[in-house]
Amino acid sequence: MKKLLMLCIGLASTSYILAQDITDAVRYSMDEIQGTARFRAMSGAFGALGGDMSSVNINPAGSAIFNNSHASLSFGLFNKGDDITYFNGTNSSSNSNFDINQLGATLVFNNTNISSPWKNFTLSAAYDRSADFDDDWVASGVNPNTSIVEYFYQNAIGKRLDEISAFPGETLSEAYSEIGSFYGFDHQQAFLGFEGFIIDPVEDTDENTEYIRNINGTDFNQQYAYASRGYNGKLAFNFATNYDDKFYFGLNLNSHFINYERTTFFSESNNNASSSVTNVDFENNLLTTGSGFSFQLGGIAKLTEEFRVGLSYNSPTWYRISEETSQYLATTRIEDGSSINQIINPNVINIFPEYRLQTPGKLTGSLAYVFGKQGLLSFDYSVKDYSSTKFRPTSDIYFSGLNNAISDVLDTSVSYRLGGEYRYKQLSFRGGYRFEESPYKDDTFFGDLTGYSLGLGYSFGDFNLDVAFSQSERDTNYQLYNVGLTDSALIQSKFTDVILTLGFRI
Repeated sequence: MKKLLMLCIGLASTSYILAQDITDAVRYSMDEIQGTARFRAMSGAFGALGGDMSSVNINPAGSAIFNNSHASLSFGLFNKGDDITYFNGTNSSSNSNFDINQLGATLVFNNTNISSPWKNFTLSAAYDRSADFDDDWVASGVNPNTSIVEYFYQNAIGKRLDEISAFPGETLSEAYSEIGSFYGFDHQQAFLGFEGFIIDPVEDTDENTEYIRNINGTDFNQQYAYASRGYNGKLAFNFATNYDDKFYFGLNLNSHFINYERTTFFSESNNNASSSVTNVDFENNLLTTGSGFSFQLGGIAKLTEEFRVGLSYNSPTWYRISEETSQYLATTRIEDGSSINQIINPNVINIFPEYRLQTPGKLTGSLAYVFGKQGLLSFDYSVKDYSSTKFRPTSDIYFSGLNNAISDVLDTSVSYRLGGEYRYKQLSFRGGYRFEESPYKDDTFFGDLTGYSLGLGYSFGDFNLDVAFSQSERDTNYQLYNVGLTDSALIQSKFTDVILTLGFRI
């Protein structure tokens, strides 16, 4: 009977329920162009300036500002430092990596008809990292009230025992795989809790849907280790044109790439007399890959020789995303005065159906004032409505509910960037400031970002060398699990970047 029921459900189920959540939507919707050293030194305030390869990613009209064909290559040293607080425990971590974060070239084609107001057009290709997912931290402390048992209990409650347990003679790996295929991810979590003796059925019958906890009491020693790797990259193919040296127009066709790997390891122990399970180790691994497309439109106008304005529109990015997961659970329980270890290592990779994600679009208005050859000031203001983010297909009942939650929880975020440059002979001094609002309505969960930047540049004529230092800060409350154990670790993050750019005429 159970196999027949599983077959029927398996044929009807789309098995989308992996537990995608709002944090996934935010992670892939945020674009933090690391860019060239000049771009970074001015905090990315380049929407009305152009003339830099990374400015093309803000306003595609920016490549038309180049008078000559140009290429650049940037190397960056990126560090993320975290101070983590979890109940009575505090920890610190630091993670650094060195990488090529920008590469691009613009080809300028001058109009041979000197009487035409269309002076030239440009073709460009530029790669920039828009997010760096490398991170490592540990949260530890004594949770006075909530155990990991709540995660497994909440996933199990209301589910039949024969849907979350192994057949007679069936291995744990076979059962874990079949339950995931036919019922979904949350049933697998209940299966782990049951087979790990963390929960027990009220009645040992197939029809049972009620469970009891085998971890009780207070004061649970908990440690949560987080490690992630990966990036979000953007490759822009650009066309721009110059009309009468007063108006510049551009178009980007963008290809996006996601590669994200995450491992979390949770450990809990307790000495409560009311608990038969005293230790739990729980590991989760996630691999996410994806590709996407977006476009950008932009224009820059020279109102006077000194004063420029810019306007650009970034379309939503339409992603196709694939995910794989694996899990491991180990428990220690006391039975008849003896400690018994139970290990559930399915050695099964859950491969989930591809889904689609539409991130929000962005509108950016820009102003710049150029003091001849002495320097400049620039200001960008952007608006991005994160509540318009959507998981697809929207016909899926889980994604429909998640999209409704996104509309309720996320909000419109504004950001502004201010940058300046002063030139003395071949030497340039640069600085900038930026502010970005939280995408959440409740910014105590995910705070605003503030940062500043400094930089130097030296021109050798056809070759330039630039260096930038930038630092920004943001506080977040990281929720350990989406159900049951929903306590958060406060993470105060500081991002420090040093970027070196080699630029040259071609």
